[in-house]
Amino acid sequence: MVKQIQKTRLLTVLLVALYVIFCRIEAIAYDSPRRVVSLVPSATEIIQKLGESDKIVGMSIHDRLPTTEDRKIVGSFFHPITSAIQSLQPDTIIVSPRHDAISKEFASKARIVTVDINSIEELYKTIQSLGNLFRREAEAEQLISEIKSEIALVQQKLSKIPDRRPIRVMRFMGRRDSESVMAPGDDSFQNDLIRLAGGTPPSFGKKGAVIPVSLKEWQIFDPEVIYGCGEDREVAEKFFSLPGWKDVSAVKNGRIFYFPCDLTCRISPNTGKFIQWLASTIFEDAFSNPEFLVTQEKIESRKPIPVHLSFVRSAEVVTSRILDFQNKTLLLHFTEPMDVLSTLEGPKTGQTVVGNHSSPPPLWGAGHRLGLNNWRDHIEKVLGISQKEASLLFTGADMDNLSLQVKTHGDLIVYALVTAGAESNALRASRDEGPWEEPGTINIIILTNRRLSPRAMARSIITATEAKTAALQDLDVRSSYTGLKWQATGTGTDEIIVVSGKGKPVDNAGGHARLGELIAKAVYDGVKDALARQNGFYKDRSIFKRLQERRLELYSLISPKLRPALLPKMEEVLIDPRYAAFMEVAFLLSDAENRGLVKDLSSFRSLASLVSKEIAQKYGRKKNASCQEKPTARDDLPEPIAIAVGAILNGLCK
Repeated sequence: MVKQIQKTRLLTVLLVALYVIFCRIEAIAYDSPRRVVSLVPSATEIIQKLGESDKIVGMSIHDRLPTTEDRKIVGSFFHPITSAIQSLQPDTIIVSPRHDAISKEFASKARIVTVDINSIEELYKTIQSLGNLFRREAEAEQLISEIKSEIALVQQKLSKIPDRRPIRVMRFMGRRDSESVMAPGDDSFQNDLIRLAGGTPPSFGKKGAVIPVSLKEWQIFDPEVIYGCGEDREVAEKFFSLPGWKDVSAVKNGRIFYFPCDLTCRISPNTGKFIQWLASTIFEDAFSNPEFLVTQEKIESRKPIPVHLSFVRSAEVVTSRILDFQNKTLLLHFTEPMDVLSTLEGPKTGQTVVGNHSSPPPLWGAGHRLGLNNWRDHIEKVLGISQKEASLLFTGADMDNLSLQVKTHGDLIVYALVTAGAESNALRASRDEGPWEEPGTINIIILTNRRLSPRAMARSIITATEAKTAALQDLDVRSSYTGLKWQATGTGTDEIIVVSGKGKPVDNAGGHARLGELIAKAVYDGVKDALARQNGFYKDRSIFKRLQERRLELYSLISPKLRPALLPKMEEVLIDPRYAAFMEVAFLLSDAENRGLVKDLSSFRSLASLVSKEIAQKYGRKKNASCQEKPTARDDLPEPIAIAVGAILNGLCK
């Protein structure tokens, strides 16, 4: 009888255990993910668009989400690190077909979701699948609808172009050690995007993601438009200066364009917007021509913005349809005419409206082609405001990334409304060239509950500019032209509007005055916040992004023969905060040395030697061992960075 009871209890325990295991498996299979590692950047972007980015605890070095205590980098798309994934204890891992080893390793530990997007249709299916997975079906359908509408708009606009002839368009793909021009193969999705944008891609009879193009093939195709991503620029400029390579229509006519790499190199939720941008680049004349409209120009919606000053009647972001594309404008309407000082238009009196107009990329060419005055007239007509009574700034930054800052001291109030982007034209004043003339990229509107004298308004611009530059330097935003050597001080196209305000009269807005202090703090915080929203310039962004900002792609730092063996290990080393910090110290020393503030690097060399030995021990390499050849491939690095890169690579060598 006792044995029977014991058997019954044992059986009960086993059944309970099996039930718990079954429930856990069922939860993994059917519950919405809670801890996600995404190795596929396109999937990461979809999850973010669905409003579920807080579930992502691990991502690749190619993703733009900020790293946090709860979100880590687990390697690159090509070299994910098993131990880094394991440490995050994910319940869901999103992989591509090339991640077979990861899929097998974690098959019994997490839900494995395979994503492989090589066409627009596969993008729709993936959005729908991830929408179901995260219980965001409605958001997924809305996202698919938006992408389809974006592509359909392009087709409608193309159909309006009379006697449209085929325009030969080619995606250039180049890397520092390329010995030939490279392009997508005939079966690549990139050629499909060219077709959807109205262009005619090449057909070289070769398949694959990347194929070599001979000089003869290049000349026979004779591209009329060439585009690449930002990382292709250096190699492109080298080839396009060589005999034969430079003798094609696109090079002769200066029709060479560069787009963000996360738009050109993968299909993602932003692909519809990229097709619009590419089409407007190929057919700039037609897309700038009001005669070829397919939609009515009008205001579509208004969103209130909280600005609480007695003379501000209303503050809003107005969404409008202009030249067929969605524009957004910050508008501040006053209760009475005000004096303003604008760096774009100078001093103006009797202004009832100030604002900041954001145009999407497909209209950037239109703005330049029509000229500032004509473009401004066109915008103001749609918005129903008059140039005589309105002062506007113009930007390519997304108004959804507007930063509104308010600072107070007693009854003193200062507002700063800031949009900012600094990835394409940031520069260092006194170091970089300035051949262009165009409206602003970092735009700032300053309002206060004080009546500012002309002197105070002018001084406010100096204070705001100093604060903006302080924010850029504290974030280590690099010059877009000489980023390896210099931090940026602005974008070269920044603009400011200062509104005189109402209340007690003030004659001083310098840094030593309370008003100046509040202006500086509001602008500083606003610029940092806007840059984080627009470009991902977070203070604690990853070392990989900071390397990219200096145009230091990891593969380019390693000699070609050693690259296959050392690149995955170098990525793994730099994921470790200790060695990422070592590289960050090299960045600081490089800037200091470049300014002439550091003369002797011997102590850093000693530190680098210790770090190299530590890496050799930690990553299973023989102490003091060296490569048979020099592991570093770059001879143009600032000395502190060269020392740090050499230390890491020598430590990894067998």
